[in-house]
Amino acid sequence: MAHALAMGRRGMGKSWPNPAVGCVIVKEGRVVGRGATHAGGRPHAEPQALAMAGNHARGATAYVTLEPCSHFGQTPPCAQALIDAGVARVVAAVRDSDPRVDGRGFDMLRAAGIEVTTGVLAEEALHDLAGFFLREAQGRPWVTLKLALSLDGRIATASGESQWITGPGARKAVHALRHSHDAVMVGGGTARADDPALTVRGFGETRQPVRVVVSRFLDLPLMGQLARTAQEVPVWIAHGPDANPDLREAWAGLGATLMPCQLRDGRVDPGSVLQALGAAGLTRVFCEGGGQLAASLLMAELVDEVQVFTAGLALGAEGYPGLGALGIARLGDAPRFELVDVRSEAGDIRHIWRRKTSV
Repeated sequence: MAHALAMGRRGMGKSWPNPAVGCVIVKEGRVVGRGATHAGGRPHAEPQALAMAGNHARGATAYVTLEPCSHFGQTPPCAQALIDAGVARVVAAVRDSDPRVDGRGFDMLRAAGIEVTTGVLAEEALHDLAGFFLREAQGRPWVTLKLALSLDGRIATASGESQWITGPGARKAVHALRHSHDAVMVGGGTARADDPALTVRGFGETRQPVRVVVSRFLDLPLMGQLARTAQEVPVWIAHGPDANPDLREAWAGLGATLMPCQLRDGRVDPGSVLQALGAAGLTRVFCEGGGQLAASLLMAELVDEVQVFTAGLALGAEGYPGLGALGIARLGDAPRFELVDVRSEAGDIRHIWRRKTSV
């Protein structure tokens, strides 16, 4: 099952709107087939593993990270494919919460005389598939917030200089995080100040994440990197209902997808943004700031994981803080996270924090 989970992680950031599932087929102690959900969500993991196994699948055990689907969609049910291949046993990590499945896949397998075992490495699978389950249950994707900070929690000098606070190792890790998410999201202020590309680099030819910008008025550079490449790599802009009509037309003409969202306290409501992204099929979103967008997500309890990269320099009180105003008067009102891991990234420190209630 650990092997199947590792296979499934290969599809993270590429398989949406489907979950990133892994499947490993074992016969007589030897792996005879393996597969992961393909880019775009099809083909599923099970038929790819079965194709590799061929006749060796008969009498074998299939390890799958999510309950095999039981419904006809654009492809036949994976449960039926396992039955037709003659596997003797299916070991699944977790049940599929999709109402079209929700135990029916297991029922099909058992009705065909196949032994079914569930709950193996379930906690790991629940975390890996958390974005899929969140979209099913709450209509929103999993949100990872990245912060690259000085020792004193600053993201830029008083003049706005921010490249680069952290070193090459941390930046490579950030590209790996982009690679494992469906979308990279920033606020309009970051898009204006930094003119970011928000693409994955250093991983060869790969499916690029959707680039999401949250900008109430759509007042973004029409000659910037995002605008120039909107027809090559998707750009989605979450904006307010009062966005300038001329700018709507301009961005639509450049190839961007416009997503009208509700306002809250004079800003684009982060909950409305995530609901729109979930409805569009996203399951995992990597937020890279800026400070105000990060603060709004945190106060709305919409951040599931925080990845903090800390560099060994201090910028002082005049530097830009890593987070915008949170309006917290009491410690009890502060959003809290559980420390998951601490590691070195070539001279910088990486902390990973997670909300207990996310999965």
